[in-house]
Amino acid sequence: MKTKIPVLVIALQLTFSPLYSQAILPLYKDSIPNSRPSIDQEETDYLDGIKRVSKISRPTITVFLPPKNKASGAAVIICPGGGYLLVASGHEGTAVAKKLNEMGVAAIVLKYRVPDTSWMINLEIGALQDAQQAIKTVRDNAVKWNINLHKIGIMGFSSGGHLASTAGTHFNKVFIPNISNTSVRPDFMILVYPVISFMPGLIHLGSADRLLGTVASAEKLKEYSNELQVTPNTPPTFLVHASDDDGVSPRNSMIFYDSLISKKVPAEIHNYQTGGHGFGMYINKNKELWMDRCKSWMQINGWLKK
Repeated sequence: MKTKIPVLVIALQLTFSPLYSQAILPLYKDSIPNSRPSIDQEETDYLDGIKRVSKISRPTITVFLPPKNKASGAAVIICPGGGYLLVASGHEGTAVAKKLNEMGVAAIVLKYRVPDTSWMINLEIGALQDAQQAIKTVRDNAVKWNINLHKIGIMGFSSGGHLASTAGTHFNKVFIPNISNTSVRPDFMILVYPVISFMPGLIHLGSADRLLGTVASAEKLKEYSNELQVTPNTPPTFLVHASDDDGVSPRNSMIFYDSLISKKVPAEIHNYQTGGHGFGMYINKNKELWMDRCKSWMQINGWLKK
């Protein structure tokens, strides 16, 4: 079943600044796949200064475009974290998008649906559908948004890293309407303190339980343990984690990196000694910006103008 989107929502909301233009768009033009009829219960609050959006049943994308004279042609779809319960759309979304714009990269912040039987039929694929639709939307609008079709990446933080890495390892199964057969494979991935595995010793129970349920089968847990889904066609990946992360074990990034290397997929990992979980763009209080290293990685691989 699909949920209809009010026509008025399709109107663009534009905000301009010297650095970027911003447009908020419904992710699906006509209807939302895999949805139950429901009222919009979305809520926004702040905890310790962090913006959190919960009860998301109407997914959107916020498109940040750099000036044309600065654009590299690269684009990154950003999936904020939140344990598949909410989306931390500020420090893991909007702030990152503006930094990417400064680098000449178009940034698309994805407000994806969180699994809930009140508005979703199949909980395990709803967020993945939204990630695939976001990739398709960027490719479909590449000319309009001054984006190179072969420079479209995906970035994810924490559980958003699980979503991003799922998009990068499960792209052969397309869960959205796609008559044009547009590729939903990202060209590269940037994963920041990501949830990767649902295997014993690594599993992030909150994310796994909300996505697959509390009685998920061993086969289903393996299917969504993305280190087990890496192939030679998995996109090149940049990984960031902190050794003292007590929210998501840094072994998630390490085991994914090992899987990538074993399949000869280009990969780079930065595992900081301290930083904890949820640091966004900056490591510790000294404001070390890991995105500077990410920028260099993107330049080396040809996604940015040198």
